Amino acid sequence: MTDKRNILVTSALPYANGPIHLGHLVEYIQTDIWARFQRLRGQTCYYVCADDAHGTPIMLRARQDGITPEELIATTHKEHTTDFADFLISFDNFYTTHSDENREIASNIYLKLREDGHIRTETIKQAYDPEAEMFLPDRFIKGTCPKCGAADQYGDNCEACGATYAPTDLINPVSAVSGATPIEKDSEQYFFKLSDFSEMLKKWMFEDNHVQTEIANKQAEWLEEGLQDWDISRNAPYWGFEIPDAPGKYFYVWMDAPMGYIASFKNLCDKTGLSFEDYWGKDSKNELYHFIGKDIARFHTLFWPAVLEGSGYRKPTAVFCHGFLTVNGQKMSKSRGTFIKARTYLNHLKPEYLRYYYAAKLSDSVDDIDLNLEDFMQRVNSDLVGKVVNIASRCAGFIQKKFDNQLASELPAPELYQDMVSAGDAIAGHFENREYSKAVREIMALADRANVYIDENKPWVLAKEKGQEGNVQKICTQGLNMFRLLMTYLKPILPETAEKSEGFLKTEFLWSNMDQPLLSQSINPFTPLIVRIEKEQTDAMTEDSKDNLQVAEPLTGPLADDPIFAEIQFDDFAKIDLRIARIVKAEHVAGADKLLQLTLDLGGQTKNVFAGIKSAYTPEDLEGKLTVMVANLAPRKMRFGMSEGMVLAAGPGGKDLFILNPDDGAEPGMRVK
Repeated sequence: MTDKRNILVTSALPYANGPIHLGHLVEYIQTDIWARFQRLRGQTCYYVCADDAHGTPIMLRARQDGITPEELIATTHKEHTTDFADFLISFDNFYTTHSDENREIASNIYLKLREDGHIRTETIKQAYDPEAEMFLPDRFIKGTCPKCGAADQYGDNCEACGATYAPTDLINPVSAVSGATPIEKDSEQYFFKLSDFSEMLKKWMFEDNHVQTEIANKQAEWLEEGLQDWDISRNAPYWGFEIPDAPGKYFYVWMDAPMGYIASFKNLCDKTGLSFEDYWGKDSKNELYHFIGKDIARFHTLFWPAVLEGSGYRKPTAVFCHGFLTVNGQKMSKSRGTFIKARTYLNHLKPEYLRYYYAAKLSDSVDDIDLNLEDFMQRVNSDLVGKVVNIASRCAGFIQKKFDNQLASELPAPELYQDMVSAGDAIAGHFENREYSKAVREIMALADRANVYIDENKPWVLAKEKGQEGNVQKICTQGLNMFRLLMTYLKPILPETAEKSEGFLKTEFLWSNMDQPLLSQSINPFTPLIVRIEKEQTDAMTEDSKDNLQVAEPLTGPLADDPIFAEIQFDDFAKIDLRIARIVKAEHVAGADKLLQLTLDLGGQTKNVFAGIKSAYTPEDLEGKLTVMVANLAPRKMRFGMSEGMVLAAGPGGKDLFILNPDDGAEPGMRVK
């Protein structure tokens, strides 16, 4: 093991105007696993964070709720603290940016930047709401994107095409506060001269490799275009800290929010006697890491290191970015019940299930990860219950019933045990590099080996044979020692289960003592450590997530124009015989404006169908295609002949009609189930 390291870790600050949800937890679980791993390896690692408690959204939310901003952020802080604790997030300090420490640090940083010539003022035109009588932050203006024409876009960037622009560039802008059309009004604002630090940032990012390659490549676009000065001020009314010597001007939330990392650690130092300079001083040799989402990489890899450099603080050792969370392959949705709050999850499921599933998905890249609820249930049940805990439950029963909870004095397969110990180096490397999915795969491969060993040696068979008692005790001792290794490796991911397992085996799981097996000692009776997830639990969670909606999301698109019919029973549906059919012939129908006559082959039997799809298809478009038809619909006599069924199509009509085409491999006559 290398010399002892001193590490400070942070996660991005959760915004203090709403609850924590499962998307947020990707980051906090990722960071917590890394911090716990470092501590397990004997390193000194502090993990701090804080609520981001300033900005216009908080001011308006408090006004909407009829409370003060202080009341809102206090209530939210209490909720966040509880949610994080219940998800086993091991903060050494979880603070708030609305603090004396943060006010002092933000003001001092600003004054230092101003003193060294990195702050300038300029009178600019800004969007102003004449009804609400306030200047509007970018995100409180919506309109049509000037680049691609997408409607309902924010005043700083387009979510459709990714373009960035000034709010004044929006087409048909409206205020999100009052709905009024903003006007332009002159306002003096304060700017941080980010361009002063271009060369430093290029070296820090590309030569010294403090960020991931894909993030560095993205930020290179900003550096190549030339860094623009950063507007760090906002006009009253604004919820935040007033800028020194600038009455009526407040720090933009992105000016004082990152200082929350420093302020939270300063608060920890004041409470514990830690040396602040050792971690944040210009010459600090300790390690500093920020874990953040890729959506805020620009702030943390351009603005933040430049501010630190200009104000005399050390810069991060590295900034680690991660991707977003999708649920069942799609963006989280309130209407589908997949916009799941942390508390809603905890009402139904154990936190370690999610910690494990995220770990099994996470890598060192910025790729998004998906929470597939079916896969989530199966993986937890298979890996944690079926593989890992199963080892302990199988072996502990024999040790308890036949050997008075006493382990054997030797292992029957010490080489297997040492192989599993040796695997720790590779597993440690994966944890260190944030490649948790690789670590999990290695650990589960070891679990498979342990289960194979037990299956091959069959202690349940030997227990019935005379003179085999000693072998049964040794085999089960081997199994419990392998379980101990697995739980040591999983301890950063499953801290609660590891703690229970330590109580069961009457020893602390440490990376440093894994090479010494537990022998000739007593253990406690085994009690269940993890139970299976049942589908009813995940179903109830998604249903509760729908119920949590205060206002149902309005339907748009086809469902709004053509609502779903009243419910039917399965028996009703079962009467319909849907079959694959090939359109062997398609013809115009003389005297019919909408109909085409189709001859459908069902695999040896043909049917004649008149279909109202002439506005969308020509006969040549259809011949040879596979489609789906209602094969048992009673024949209907029409003016043009007998129609013996119906082909299925979607769409409102006219040219917007689309016949259904089955996937490759389907054959005429096959039943659609």
